[in-house]
Amino acid sequence: MGLFPDTLEILIKHFERLPGIGRRSAERCALYILEMPPKDVQGFSQALVNALQRIKPCQRCNNITDRQICSICEDSSRDHSLVCIVEEPKDVFALEKTGKFKGVYHVLLGTIDPLESKGPQSLHLRQLLNRIDKGEIKEVIIATDSDAQGEATAAYLADLFKDKGVLLTRIGLGVPMGADLELVDIFSLSKALENRKPFSPNNQ
Repeated sequence: MGLFPDTLEILIKHFERLPGIGRRSAERCALYILEMPPKDVQGFSQALVNALQRIKPCQRCNNITDRQICSICEDSSRDHSLVCIVEEPKDVFALEKTGKFKGVYHVLLGTIDPLESKGPQSLHLRQLLNRIDKGEIKEVIIATDSDAQGEATAAYLADLFKDKGVLLTRIGLGVPMGADLELVDIFSLSKALENRKPFSPNNQ
């Protein structure tokens, strides 16, 4: 027989699925929930349901939003001719914390990963290609991770955009090889943006 009642054990297991939450932290979270006033627990559960129902990809850049267009894309003070390509919404948040980037983003919602049978068709590029073809974009910064999947994706994008008439750059020094953007410190990310360099399939 387990230490915790079955109902509580199920709750603990759900918390354990969250990134960065081990068994002890999951137990503490579950026990804390039991000590909360019922109305607070109901508010917490409703917030989860609302997030699942209302959060969706921005129709322009694929960042997460609860509207059709995210707040970054709607911001007229940002440079919409400068687009930074990232893998996931979490990378947008990491770069925004630097306070250095004044352009907009495009989120691929994945990478090329042959081991997982994920090719170029898994990348969400339609909106970005439409904007490039309309002449709205002058520079594209490729800010995929520096692991094997990120580098393969960057090489594909460089080849795809090479004849599109846009300046193509890659984030530079400051991001260690193999690192995920969300785990890199703000100072290093800032330097990576400042030190971006021209990029093509032949200079990776």
